[in-house]
Amino acid sequence: MEKEICTISIASTWLGDEYTFYEDHKIKRVYDNHSLSSNRTEWLEPHQISKHNKDKLIKNCPEEFKEQVMQILDYP
Repeated sequence: MEKEICTISIASTWLGDEYTFYEDHKIKRVYDNHSLSSNRTEWLEPHQISKHNKDKLIKNCPEEFKEQVMQILDYP
């Protein structure tokens, strides 16, 4: 596994929604569908993430990782 860059949470309710970015440009999402279906994991490509979620990810991204994350997301 490549080195982790950072993990960003974009959860808006009590349901989790976290994205972890790696140096090899992989993106792991760990999220909860509902209280009985939590910590689901999926690996995503940048085009699978909505513009709305990309906006939230960049907004919540720590400043020191923002440039790397924007490159991975092909943002804007």
